[in-house]
Formats: sequence, structure tokens, C-alpha cells
Amino acid sequence: MTAALECRDLWKSYSSKRVGLKTLLLRPEVARTSRYARRWALQGVSFKVSRGQGFGVLGANGMGKTTLLSVLLGIVQPDRGSVSVQGRVASLLELGAGFHPELSGRDNVFLYGSILGMRLHEVEERYHAIVEFSELGDAVEEPLRTYSNGMVTRLGFSLIAHAPADVFLIDEVLAVGDARFQEKCRRHLQEFRKRNGTLVIVSHDMEALAEVCDEGIRLEMGEVTDAGPIGDVVRRYQRP
Repeated sequence: MTAALECRDLWKSYSSKRVGLKTLLLRPEVARTSRYARRWALQGVSFKVSRGQGFGVLGANGMGKTTLLSVLLGIVQPDRGSVSVQGRVASLLELGAGFHPELSGRDNVFLYGSILGMRLHEVEERYHAIVEFSELGDAVEEPLRTYSNGMVTRLGFSLIAHAPADVFLIDEVLAVGDARFQEKCRRHLQEFRKRNGTLVIVSHDMEALAEVCDEGIRLEMGEVTDAGPIGDVVRRYQRP
């Protein structure tokens, strides 16, 4: 199968600052092993995602998952290694990222659409479908600062769902919102894959990963410690 995305030996440091001798002597456990204070956010990460495949990334907080998606998107550059992505990418990496709280939902559709690389006519053509999918109704005319987290998520996901993209990068946001809308999003992702779209998703929701992905990896301290069919990776991750 044709690779839509490939990572080759990715390394990304948290900081270019050197760890001093005093830190090493007085706080060696933090300098060397803390999940948040370690030097490398990613260490030698390699994997390939085929076109039309769903790929899950799982692991505890602070293990490098969001950093990995940021590198895949191109907003963070790796220290070593390379990333190859074929086609247009749409991403939702953080709740509300790219939105302006003082603008209405309507205005934010056009703002975030431009961030996703959509032309004005593309947003206009998709506007009613975006609002209908979000189920926001008249609230789309209200300022975003009046929205709940669930409403922001609905709007953000609706935008990427209707973006003319070949690859979706999604970080955890499907965990926000009511169960019915989460299921609606999962069905859309499955349909996206059937159209030969490629999905990379980070989530603590093991059921969602198993439903929309078929392969995946586990990250621990920035390293790939498990890889393979997502069901097998999830079972080993959940094993006591």
C-alpha cells in the first residue's frame, strides 16, 4: 500500500539548554528520568502509515504524543530524523487552538478555515454543512467566549471534517462533548477512511482507538515501546 505518512528516526529535545553539574548532583532523578524534565521528548521514533489507514498513538500523559503530532504537522521541527506526508493535512491538536474568543462562531469558521489552508470560496461552499454537522444552530452567531468546551469541540471538529484534506491529525479532542456527538465523529472518521483518507489520532479512549484505527504504537518517555495491530497494542497497554 502507498505510504501517506512516514517518520524516520525522529528525535526532538524539550530544550536546547544543557543540564548543569549542580542539577545532575542535587536532582539526578529529575534531570534524567522525569517525564516532564527529561531531555528528549521523542527518541528514535519510526513508523509508516498507509493511505486509507487509521493509526493510533497511545501512552500516558507526558510521553511525547502531542509533540509527535506537532512534528507531523510541521509546526515543530525535529532535531534529527525526517517526516514525509503526502497530500493536504487538517489538524485539531488543541481545544480552541486557532479560534478567537471575541469573534462569533460564524467568523471563526472562516478564520480557522483559512488556517487549515481553505480558500474563501471553499469555506463558503461548505459553511452550511459545517454548521449543520456542529449542531450549534443559532449559537453560531454568538461570540466564542460564550461557548462551552463541548461547543468549541463541535465547531472545531466540524471544520476539519469538511476540510479538503487527505490526512487528519487529531489529539484527544474526541473525549470532549456528549457521547452521541462523539459517536457521530467516529462514524465520520470511518467514512473518511473509506474515501482513502488517512487518520492519525492520539487518545486515552481505548474504545475509540479500536473503533477507528487498525494499527498503532505506544510511546513511553518518547520512545516506541510497542507497535502493531491496535487491538493488540491496547490489550498490552491495559495489562496490569
